[in-house]
Amino acid sequence: MMTTPAVDATQELAAFLRTRRERLDPGDLGLPARRAVRRTPGLRREEVAELAGVSVDYVVRLEQARGLRPSADVLDALARALRLPPVERAYLFDLAQRRPRTADAPATAAAPPLARLVDDLAPLPAMLLNHRYDILAWNPEMAALLVDFAALPPARRNAMWLCLAHPELRARYADRERVVREGVAHLRAAWAAHPKDPVLTGLIGELRATQAQFADLWAEGDVVAGGRGHKVMRHPEAGPLALAAEVLAPLHDPDQRLLLFRAADDASRAGLRRLSGS
Repeated sequence: MMTTPAVDATQELAAFLRTRRERLDPGDLGLPARRAVRRTPGLRREEVAELAGVSVDYVVRLEQARGLRPSADVLDALARALRLPPVERAYLFDLAQRRPRTADAPATAAAPPLARLVDDLAPLPAMLLNHRYDILAWNPEMAALLVDFAALPPARRNAMWLCLAHPELRARYADRERVVREGVAHLRAAWAAHPKDPVLTGLIGELRATQAQFADLWAEGDVVAGGRGHKVMRHPEAGPLALAAEVLAPLHDPDQRLLLFRAADDASRAGLRRLSGS
């Protein structure tokens, strides 16, 4: 059995704080110019400490992953000092396990009302996923657009794995580089919110060990959480497709996601009609 590297939240927190400090321009924050030449990009640790109202030693220990678990107040101060946008601020709190979270055990089957909704959305392609991108339910239109999910082993019904490793689906995305990049950033946010989910941690470890593209993008540390996007696909039957994607989170099942596609132009609308037989 292959051993995969574990993902350490303390190390990720340290790396996240360093990269966000290094990307800031001191001039944009109104900090005084220094005569000495800066040896590293971005802010110095001393400047972050001053802006956040903490000690320099505290910042050093955080960035060296030396076992600190900052309070919510300290995280809030660091987020302001580092000018983190809302999604990155939430990610910071998740890494430190300071944000209220739902149960770590994800749904492994679709809630019946949501499964019916997926069917009712036809002829729009639709499917239901949990937080780790496992595909819980789908309608025939989504299977025709992407892949026959029923023919896959249940363990491989995962949207991230399919995009990276399924030969047929890899070739179907005309904008695959962007799709994978966004998927990795979404998966990172999901992992920070569910750090005790062993299946999710195992999936990330497997992809880091077997998919060089995933490993490289994971190392960049990008994090995204959003519900709207677009896809460009080359379908063997429907032809080129420009699709608008919507991701909706049910209030009663917040760790499940409803994904649906709509045609972005008339040619794509005709292509989807051919796939659905309508």
